[in-house]
Amino acid sequence: MNKDFQTKIGLEIHVQLKTKSKMFCSCDNSIDEKEPNVNICPVCLGYPGVLPVANSQAIEWTLKTGLALDCQISKISKFDRKHYYYPDLPKNYQISQYDKPFCLNGKMEIRNPKHEIRNIRIRRVHLEEDAAKLIHRSGESLIDFNRAGTPLMEIVTEPDIESANGAKIFLQKLRTILRYLGVSDANMEKGEMRCDANISLRRKAKGVRQKLGTPIEIKNLNSFKMVEKALLFEEERQKELLEKGERIVKETRGWDQENQKTISQRSKEEASDYRYFPEPDIPPFIFDEAQIDDIKKTIKMSPEQFHQDLIENYQISSQEASKITHNIELKDYFAKIIEISNGDQEMIQTSAKWLANKFYSKHLDPKIYLDFIKKINNGTIPQARGIEILQELSQSKKTVDKILKEKKINAAMGGEDLLQSVRLVIKENPKAVIDFQNGKNEALKFLIGQTMRNILGQADPQVIEKLIQEELKNG
Repeated sequence: MNKDFQTKIGLEIHVQLKTKSKMFCSCDNSIDEKEPNVNICPVCLGYPGVLPVANSQAIEWTLKTGLALDCQISKISKFDRKHYYYPDLPKNYQISQYDKPFCLNGKMEIRNPKHEIRNIRIRRVHLEEDAAKLIHRSGESLIDFNRAGTPLMEIVTEPDIESANGAKIFLQKLRTILRYLGVSDANMEKGEMRCDANISLRRKAKGVRQKLGTPIEIKNLNSFKMVEKALLFEEERQKELLEKGERIVKETRGWDQENQKTISQRSKEEASDYRYFPEPDIPPFIFDEAQIDDIKKTIKMSPEQFHQDLIENYQISSQEASKITHNIELKDYFAKIIEISNGDQEMIQTSAKWLANKFYSKHLDPKIYLDFIKKINNGTIPQARGIEILQELSQSKKTVDKILKEKKINAAMGGEDLLQSVRLVIKENPKAVIDFQNGKNEALKFLIGQTMRNILGQADPQVIEKLIQEELKNG
């Protein structure tokens, strides 16, 4: 970036909340529904005369997110009608929020690659309903209304981000926070989190406080890489125009993935274009301190706190702690490892090292290890025996993947422990047992396979087969 210019970026992030029902009706809020137009009703289709009823869970989750982002909760808030005309909007208006959103004036810290802290102000967090989904193919456009009415939380930042990379870092951290809160899976590739980015450039001037440059909005960016690429391209495009003495035109642009560039779409709308007015069918909301305190109590350990806890209490390296902290599946499993470890620091540290370094490895599927922890927790593998095995893994000089491939646990899992696993498989698969007793040998193979999977494939199949046959014969 040319040193004569300063970049300012603000983000508008839309997040689909994973409530059971939609925002203003009782339709199933199945984000992954593949069959079109099945989760619909007169309310989310905008039929005349229907009345919306606000989803209290979605409102509580919005307040919860606002509190996690250090926002002020508005004591009085309301919904508004935002008017625009587009095929994916059944009512020709969207129920959204304008001048009295649920949350205001928050902030979130990010660290750039140089480990410098940047404080990004959150202008507002508000709630609205999502539009339907347009599907374009073979010269025609189809509409899937399953998504219409999905609770959609919008998080708007001030233009405090100063680089494309900073925007990506902000979004990645926000996704982690949303997953920790349990309000959304926030998968950008599935459209559960979508981003519009506003970027402007201005010339630097020492000792002079300048206004922001003319902002350009880039719409519907659906991956972290896309956000970064689009902002880098737009930054360079605007710089070249300014260096030529040309002016930046305020507009909305889109990202052309095929040609890797932004393209002009339309002039930028102003708030007056939407003709906002208060939603007449939903009364205002009033929140007292007791309600806000109750929501605060539902916020558990933040990603930063969990990260710090791993470093300070378990002496796990910062790099390994970061990998575990920022992957919600890994974090949840590691919390279980800590729970069953009985304070064994060596086992915890070795597990952290292996999970952090092997989770992304193609050489060995880490779910084998994670599944092993699950089986200890649900009793498929006796907890005392499972802890002993994990301790063996932690104390071995070999890498865990070699242990899982080469070390046979059948000796450790012999006798009553292995028999217990066989009995559990027989109990959980009555149909396979009946099929085997009716002469279907494939059913026996299935029971052997289930037992092998439960003990990580570390026992002799012939021993398992003999045990199953004896159990069924005697049972």
